[in-house]
Amino acid sequence: MKKICVVTGTRAEYGLLYWTLKALKEDPTFQLQLCVTGMHLSPEFGLTYKQIEKDGFSIDKKVEVLLSSDSSVGVSKSIGLGVISFAEAFAELKPHLILVLGDRFEIFAAATAAMIGKIPVAHCHGGEATEGLIDEPIRHSVTKMSHIHFTATEEYRKRVIQLGEQPDRVHNVGALGIENINRLELLDRRSFEKSIDFELGSRNVLVTFHPVTLEHATAEKQFSDLLRALDELEDTKIIFTKPNADTDGRIIINLIDDYVKNHPAKSVAFISLGQLRYLSALQHVDVVAGNSSSGLIEVPSFKKATIDIGDRQRGRIKAASVISCGPDYSSVKEALQKAFSADFSATLEGVKNPYGEKNASGEIVSILKETEIEHLLKKKFFDLE
Repeated sequence: MKKICVVTGTRAEYGLLYWTLKALKEDPTFQLQLCVTGMHLSPEFGLTYKQIEKDGFSIDKKVEVLLSSDSSVGVSKSIGLGVISFAEAFAELKPHLILVLGDRFEIFAAATAAMIGKIPVAHCHGGEATEGLIDEPIRHSVTKMSHIHFTATEEYRKRVIQLGEQPDRVHNVGALGIENINRLELLDRRSFEKSIDFELGSRNVLVTFHPVTLEHATAEKQFSDLLRALDELEDTKIIFTKPNADTDGRIIINLIDDYVKNHPAKSVAFISLGQLRYLSALQHVDVVAGNSSSGLIEVPSFKKATIDIGDRQRGRIKAASVISCGPDYSSVKEALQKAFSADFSATLEGVKNPYGEKNASGEIVSILKETEIEHLLKKKFFDLE
């Protein structure tokens, strides 16, 4: 059997990988190995490795990399610790290939250890652009350390090829998050309200806002301006999901906690909603506001408005349902007014999701099954004509 080691470090990333994990586990061609790291192992971020186990997956290695600091120095030290720890884990597990998704620093550490350990890497969601984040160079670095590529759109496939990857190793399978929308039985409104112990209103906003990691100390000002604009909305309930373990993330967490404490009737906050509740929230809210990739990738499938704030997602492909705005009070206020307007709402029904509508897991597993892994390591650089 081919031993495929999947690395996951965040709740969101695990949710995207869920169906691929399930397909690998159920296919007799493969022996699934699972390395859990990052926020999954942190009490501050909900110890979400427990959900992985609850879903029926065995965790082969828990790789501790997070330090108590969310400073740039702390993140850099976490990368170094990650490279050391993943090298040890891979030496013990001896996988034939590792599968990773995305662009976070934990994934960079895992890919680095695999590259030096002469273990081929399969990478999901390469070729994308997020020009306001350290994720941008990390993502492209992981692409160059990888040997098989699963992209979310044809444009992203072309970009991975532009980076010198052989076209026959770059596969457009669509965005992995779409499969959750297609396959999960989402909660109806009453069941969703019960699951979060919070009653929705006549209008509702879901907020997910992360620090913009290529900017210096902007998190507090930007999120405070967002809160000010949200607070002026009448007859509107707000659901906050808290940010990832990024530089200055705790600043936003503290601002959310203070707001919910002072506005308990109109707002509620969660470290992690999990995929079922999160996607159910998208079904029942009117607007999604913040700077998370899910606002661009998953939300358009629900025909809902997304307010994409600031530069965090600059460079990504965006549906017509996405309203981009500056990270200041006036711009956010104007975007909220547009999102709730009758004219804009009337256009949403015709929105098409540029990230596709198909299920990616079957295609990923089929390609891995057909791939001769032992011949992947020595790559040729593909030159564009």
